[in-house]
Amino acid sequence: MKLAKRVSSLTPSTTLAITAKAKELKAAGHDVIGLGAGEPDFNTPQHIIDAAVRAMNEGHTKYTPSGGLASLKAEIVKKFQNDQQLHYEPAEIIVCVGAKHALYTLFQVILDEGDEVIIPTPYWVSYPEQVKLAGGVPVYVEGREENRFKITPEQLKAAITERTKAVIINSPSNPTGMIYTEDELRALGEICLAHDILIVSDEIYEKLVYDGNKHVSIAQLSPELKAQTVIINGVSKSHSMTGWRIGYAAGNKDIIRAMTDLASHSTSNPTSIAQYAAIAAYNGSQEPVEQMRQAFEERLNIIYEKLIQIPGFTCVKPQGAFYLFPNAREAASMAGYSSVDELVEALLEEAKVALVPGSGFGAPDNVRLSYATSLDVLEKAVERIKQFMEQKAK
Repeated sequence: MKLAKRVSSLTPSTTLAITAKAKELKAAGHDVIGLGAGEPDFNTPQHIIDAAVRAMNEGHTKYTPSGGLASLKAEIVKKFQNDQQLHYEPAEIIVCVGAKHALYTLFQVILDEGDEVIIPTPYWVSYPEQVKLAGGVPVYVEGREENRFKITPEQLKAAITERTKAVIINSPSNPTGMIYTEDELRALGEICLAHDILIVSDEIYEKLVYDGNKHVSIAQLSPELKAQTVIINGVSKSHSMTGWRIGYAAGNKDIIRAMTDLASHSTSNPTSIAQYAAIAAYNGSQEPVEQMRQAFEERLNIIYEKLIQIPGFTCVKPQGAFYLFPNAREAASMAGYSSVDELVEALLEEAKVALVPGSGFGAPDNVRLSYATSLDVLEKAVERIKQFMEQKAK
């Protein structure tokens, strides 16, 4: 059977490949520490779990509207108003099967064959694949390490062509943890307005910011930018609900209507029980969210200082999310490897520490370490990497 052309160009997930190899070694009895996780290591808060149980017991186990429950949309409207002073109508919101599904559906309804989407590097691994699946063309713009992995207005302007349809802004970023400032967003936004380019603002890590930094949505900056922006968000990272698969998009009513129509022919609706859980996530106590944020902040500040002591590793300190993204090019050279990918493979095989090579994020000189695991485990992992490098660099 010949497969469709649309899947032949897909690049396998680097994260999943590393995770599979780590699991294989663990199954063989090796003590492997995996730092590839893209999800909080905390359980979903109890009041959210209780709400899901109540929903099941009350019979809320049937189909819902394709775009999500009206009651959940109402909570999302309140969330935008309270957190960012943004006003959305329910018709400007669609609830999806996770933020990834919201992005996928968005690209399906806005892109025609050959349309270009500007994607800053380093990027989350699914952005270019989703663009390609919609017939679009990813156009990469390098977020240089000396600029904290963020693109400049000049770089954005230079990448625009007559086929440019959208640009993705992910702040805080996966994999770098960097946050765009209000001034930086305003400068990028002015260019998007001048060229009528849709802004796809992925804000899934908005609650996980540290050391006094703050998240700003580009849609907050003016009514014109709000109209030009589709916000992607969800409860996966903020409320440790990755497996519940609830995300959403907010933006232009016509785009949201098209996304809803498409969803009606694909997923039918997000899981009913998970939607009731998400309602509880937003209208219940936010104390667990802050407790989790504080725990990540503590881990970051401790592990970052230990990481930059490892020979050959340099790192721009993240401001949000739960990843470190150190440059390991010198480390690879010191250890006798021709690439960072080879270093990552050796660390897994010999030191039994699983990292994710930056090549999967469009940054081959870097590696991604998730600190979404206990401090004890993190310290043990960093010590293993340090010992490995000290032995190799002799």
